[in-house]
Amino acid sequence: MKEIICQHAQDLGFDACRVSSASPPETAGRFRDWLNAERHGEMAYLARNAYKREDPQQVLPGAESLITLAVSYATEEDLPGSTPSPSGLESATAGRVARYARYRDYHDRLAEPLRKLTDEVNRIGGHGTRSLWYVDTGPVLERDFAQRAGLGFIGKHTNLISRRLGNWLFLCEILTTLELPPDQPERNRCGTCRRCIDACPTEAITAPFQLDARRCISYLTIELKGSIPESLRPAIGTRIFGCDDCLEVCPWNRFARTGRLMQDQSCADLETPDLLDLLALDTVEFRKRYRATPLWRIKRRGLLRNVCVALGNAGETRALAALERASKDPEPLIAEHANWAIKQLERQSDDPSGQS
Repeated sequence: MKEIICQHAQDLGFDACRVSSASPPETAGRFRDWLNAERHGEMAYLARNAYKREDPQQVLPGAESLITLAVSYATEEDLPGSTPSPSGLESATAGRVARYARYRDYHDRLAEPLRKLTDEVNRIGGHGTRSLWYVDTGPVLERDFAQRAGLGFIGKHTNLISRRLGNWLFLCEILTTLELPPDQPERNRCGTCRRCIDACPTEAITAPFQLDARRCISYLTIELKGSIPESLRPAIGTRIFGCDDCLEVCPWNRFARTGRLMQDQSCADLETPDLLDLLALDTVEFRKRYRATPLWRIKRRGLLRNVCVALGNAGETRALAALERASKDPEPLIAEHANWAIKQLERQSDDPSGQS
């Protein structure tokens, strides 16, 4: 049965398929400690359903197995030996978007093949088999189960690393009452490497395998709904949605390869979007452009908040007029960050050496 399921997963376009038992993950205690230390910041949903993440039986009573699937979102330029194309980042007003968000929303793209695979699991299991599928949406410690299933190992940056695919990965799961033979778990293979720790702009990786989300740029630009702490704004640079720094430096990316499911989903206008163009977006235009992308999650107020910070860091004084207009935006969050950016640019203009 397991071989049939894995073959069907491959036929549907998934890049890896592995199986583990659905017993509580051995790392649940560390997850609870992380929550108790409040390192999850304002992601209250993690604490609210922690008991489900700690025990899959609370999600699906009678669960026996958890099928973990990986989908690569690496591009051709991420592959070893590739020649980078000329980058729009040479422009002083180009923003930076995390790789995974340069596609149409992966939740939508992966839902249909995952639903089909779940139907196949239920068909093979026969009458009474129950299964639930998730695309980064369910109360499951997915990286922990992926390591237990041997799909990869959790790196010092706390993301999953595959020896076959690197760490440009989406993870999906099927929790099922069908009992399947588990695969062998993967052991950690980071060794003495600490490139991800050294690369983090905000020192959010406080120790190997320890992440303080409250300092992580992905958290600050996506999960945090309010004002970004001023002390962390300069380190954000021109990033407007997420951060790839800890992933980019991982040496296991030499094994990265492109996947089939996301290849036709890329959004070219999100590779190096112009910050001034973004700052001019009204609600209607924002919806039109980004309704089907991950950027929709942070809404216009979140995106323009991030854009203001990026412009304040870019050092491009020709952004002052656009920021002045943004400082009068009816959304207070945007106006506040626009005023901060104006002060940053004026300070740089008064002291070009940056010694003030």
